[in-house]
Amino acid sequence: MRKLVYYVGVSIDGYIAGPGHEVDFYPVSDALMGYINGEVPEAVPTHIRAQIGLDAPNQRFDTLLMGRGTYQPALDVGITSPYAHLRQYVVSSTIGKIDDPAVELVESDPLALVRRLKQEDGLDIWLCGGGKLAAALLPEIDELIIKSYPVVAGAGVSAFDGAFRPTTFTLTGTRPFEGGVVLMTYTR
Repeated sequence: MRKLVYYVGVSIDGYIAGPGHEVDFYPVSDALMGYINGEVPEAVPTHIRAQIGLDAPNQRFDTLLMGRGTYQPALDVGITSPYAHLRQYVVSSTIGKIDDPAVELVESDPLALVRRLKQEDGLDIWLCGGGKLAAALLPEIDELIIKSYPVVAGAGVSAFDGAFRPTTFTLTGTRPFEGGVVLMTYTR
């Protein structure tokens, strides 16, 4: 069965983005980019892949889920299909309409969507963000892959923005990178 994997970058104080959905404050080393490009190339947005000459098959994920806050920055710069190399779902009850047939809008019940997707054949499902969606999907998250950045944001989008619901995961791997980033893998 496919897994739902929350693969995300997080500040020391638990934010996946700043208050305006900024992520440019995260320090990214060449070694970290080498890991991403080599082992999770599908996590690189389509327009960036073209700019850096990255032409690699999907290795871990073939489907992506994101909330409106994650999708909106792409829309703001005219990109309607930020991960064209993946099957894309945007979960939002406020966006209204998506003008790209490659991106499916899910207006309600993301848990039912995930349960259906898990029954299909294919690679794992990438929960790309955001915090409210991650909190809603917590019962279905099978694995967390957290890029912990050595920075305190102070405010922003929480990694899990929902009700108090302590949920235990087991640390199954760590991988440090130059510059202080640590990749941590947790499973249920």
